[in-house]
Amino acid sequence: MNAAPADQIRLLDVQALDVRLSQLAHKRKSLPEHAEIESLTKDHTQLRDLLVAAQTEEGDCAREQTKAEQDVDQVRQRAVRDQQRLDSGAVTSPKDLENLQREIASLAKRQGDLEDVVLEVMERRESAQERVSELTERVGSVQGKIDDATARRDAAFEEIDGEIASVIKEREVVAGSVPADLLKLYDKLREKEGGVGAARLYQRRCEGCRLELNITELNEVRAAAPDAIVRCENCRRILVRTSESGL
Repeated sequence: MNAAPADQIRLLDVQALDVRLSQLAHKRKSLPEHAEIESLTKDHTQLRDLLVAAQTEEGDCAREQTKAEQDVDQVRQRAVRDQQRLDSGAVTSPKDLENLQREIASLAKRQGDLEDVVLEVMERRESAQERVSELTERVGSVQGKIDDATARRDAAFEEIDGEIASVIKEREVVAGSVPADLLKLYDKLREKEGGVGAARLYQRRCEGCRLELNITELNEVRAAAPDAIVRCENCRRILVRTSESGL
């Protein structure tokens, strides 16, 4: 394959633009906000799980408190009815009076026990409510940090994507001036060789693999016609000769 020396030089310009695109893609992928958002999202998920658990506990306590208060009310109402019967004088049998008084005393004890249950449930509910309030605040705080990091990431994306678009346009222009067959070979090698398909020969060293050409390889390069496409014997990339090649 042959190409004018100027076309080969332009291939180095294409390579430089491709390297810049790779750098920008790496920069976009490696933004510190990615790790920050990931870490914050994990924290947010954990806090949300704790919040749901606290809300569930608070709801359970609320239902338990309602049931306990209903039990107290039922016992209280029954005690009131018994006391009214006792006070009315309708019960005259000593045995019945004794049973009624015993039941009133039993209901009083039962009411006291149930009221203790209500107080215990209320304390647990209050604790759960405080936990819900605390976790709600923490979830909101972490969400705010996520929103801030996301905004910073998106702003960085916009800047990087803008530069990528500019470089792509510039590459299209430069690549359009390179012969199609040479560009095809370059693209094939670039894909195969880690993003570098063409390298400058500088001071007898290939800038692709960083190895210095031996005397035999140098003589072959010296003997090649100016428009010949020379390949590095070590890395097989296109080797572009310039005035600084040391030939």
